[in-house]
Amino acid sequence: MSTVSLASSPNIPLLYARAAAPLIPGASLLPFVPGGGGEIPELELELAGVKADAADVAAYARVCGFALRDKLPPTYPHLLAFPLQMAVMADGSFPFGAIGLIHLENRIAQLRPLGISEELILRVRPTKLLPHPKGRTFTLVTEVRTGNKLAWESVSTMLRRGGDGSGAVVPGKRGQLRPSAENFATVPTDTPASAEWRLDGGLGRRYAAVSGDRNPIHMHALAAKPLGFSAAIAHGMWTKARCLAALESRLPDAFAVDVRFRKPILLPSRVEFASAEIDDSASDGDIAFTVRDAKRGVPHLDGLIRPSETKQAKTGRKK
Repeated sequence: MSTVSLASSPNIPLLYARAAAPLIPGASLLPFVPGGGGEIPELELELAGVKADAADVAAYARVCGFALRDKLPPTYPHLLAFPLQMAVMADGSFPFGAIGLIHLENRIAQLRPLGISEELILRVRPTKLLPHPKGRTFTLVTEVRTGNKLAWESVSTMLRRGGDGSGAVVPGKRGQLRPSAENFATVPTDTPASAEWRLDGGLGRRYAAVSGDRNPIHMHALAAKPLGFSAAIAHGMWTKARCLAALESRLPDAFAVDVRFRKPILLPSRVEFASAEIDDSASDGDIAFTVRDAKRGVPHLDGLIRPSETKQAKTGRKK
């Protein structure tokens, strides 16, 4: 796989225009527009010399509930890499457009905290398609380096809906690119909530303003309905970030955190947050957490934090 080094961060509005172009009949025939079908391309993008803006980090922290510190929130590197992720999916060789993709799972491994002023190298690459009962999935692998050292990485599993539904989920193993079901521990349903969050209809737009993720399914009901949702839905990465912010005082410097996005959170909504330490011989301070509907108890997200899980979190690619 060859790596393409970028001179500057990709233009998000232009990328969204290209990502939405496949919705126009016949547009996918153009060579610079994704959507021609086929397999995920072997493509890796790299951007060096990236520094977070302190004002942008503060705005993100306010939307997600993090305290203001001189370190990046553990989910913030995902935001820095979002333009590269969009550029991968907006490439003319990509088999479908990014608009309407569903985020199923995400794993983040923070090998150490990152300072706001640190200069970072970002790398993003996709993986091959896998069958799924509701369509097909692929992953976006994101690495953040300081110098030659890996400091942070993420694996996002995305669902492209459609097809005959006959595919079976290919199980992963711990340490592989795709997060596996064994990385999730369910919080007992009788665990009392430690917080209740009232999410208004504008949450998706506020998070989009600080993250750049303006997928129509998050912006407004009128934009979400043509894509299969009765209302706008909360960003999965906002929900994950809000959970980590609620547990911020308990997070170690090095940890891995897996989440599985379950039922989408329709906006507006009222949800509750609960967490529990895993009490078994295999656990070393693991924390399970969940977000569920405050009225019906239906789970929206399940997650698990494992302290100091740096070796298992490696993607396994030879450097």
